[in-house]
Amino acid sequence: MIGPEFKEKSQYKNWIKRLVFLGIFSFFLFGFVFFFLFNPKPIKSPEPEKSTEPESQYQIVEGVIKPRTSLYQSLREKNIPHSWIDIIVSKLKPFLNFRELRGGAYRLLTTLKGEFLEFIFEKSPKEIFKIEKKEGEYIVQKEEVLLHRELVRVSGEIRSSLYEAMKAAGEEDILTLSFADILAWEIDFYQDLREGDRFQLVVEKLYREGQFVQYGPILALEYQNENRRIRGFLYKNSYYNEQGLALRKPFLKAPLRFDRISSRFSHARRHPILGGIRPHFGVDYAAPEGTPVWAVADGKVVFVGEREGYGKSVILQHRNGYQTYYGHLSRYGPGIRKGKRVSQKEIIGYVGSTGLATGPHLDYRVSKDGQFLNPLKVFFPPGIPLKKEELGEFFKKRDEMLAWFL
Repeated sequence: MIGPEFKEKSQYKNWIKRLVFLGIFSFFLFGFVFFFLFNPKPIKSPEPEKSTEPESQYQIVEGVIKPRTSLYQSLREKNIPHSWIDIIVSKLKPFLNFRELRGGAYRLLTTLKGEFLEFIFEKSPKEIFKIEKKEGEYIVQKEEVLLHRELVRVSGEIRSSLYEAMKAAGEEDILTLSFADILAWEIDFYQDLREGDRFQLVVEKLYREGQFVQYGPILALEYQNENRRIRGFLYKNSYYNEQGLALRKPFLKAPLRFDRISSRFSHARRHPILGGIRPHFGVDYAAPEGTPVWAVADGKVVFVGEREGYGKSVILQHRNGYQTYYGHLSRYGPGIRKGKRVSQKEIIGYVGSTGLATGPHLDYRVSKDGQFLNPLKVFFPPGIPLKKEELGEFFKKRDEMLAWFL
């Protein structure tokens, strides 16, 4: 038999079990209620606003015609379809001479689906052509842009070169070339420049919407060194000095743009390859291979070919018994052949080192009536003067420009 003492212990254990179970149940029940009633809901990040701006449905192709590249080639480099290029070329052909076209910027506008909409070609800052597709047809329009013109005076002092002096004055290289070309019959800018020489000029600057786009003509210029002062004034597309004599003369001072003179005219020079003392009746102009060589005067080609020691050579016959010689060329200019007439500054060849030459240079010589002359000291005929009836108008324009000079 189970005694009363055992029953009491058993009841006590059961009571303890119920109490523990009730505590565990209450704990989980309280946690469950707390989680759903008091736990805050997570804050959702706001979704980014959708852009109200529509995506572009157009595609733009832009480019610039590089040197020695045609418009056709430039467009092909941009992977523009042949059919579109044919349309562009055919529409522009009545307005442009593609053989003479040098540079220019363009922009092609199409849809993303590949539909031609518009082609704009900027031949120059003031000459723009636009091709548009209207009602299934391609129409070309020429637009003339009005440019603002401003006369400015530019001045500077030579420290190392004309290029550096012009750049220090805030101007571009193209203005340096224009300045040097005008005075090419008076100054050899590769030999005659000296530190401290001064220059000034009056030039037109052209602006479009406040932005400088290009230079107009140089109207007047001056170059002064310790020995002399040279002035030039634009009159009827040519330049004249203060007395009305043309700056342009029958002969240029030099036949190329060169780095330095490597050998001068001499009756007794040691030959750099053959050795020994022998005369050198010319001037050697050192320049990079391929530098263009031009005719110093109007003339006729009397020789093209190889000359012993001088390699590829060209000889030109000029008026009044003058001849000029160009040796060690790498190749000849376009169309240069015996009997051809050439104009002053027309390219007749390119610097090389053919024949007996230690490096690329031009051997340049001048003769008169068969007698060789020193090209650096020869005196060529002066420029042509203005007619008497033109002098009055010229002097008036000259004096207007002189007022700009300091």
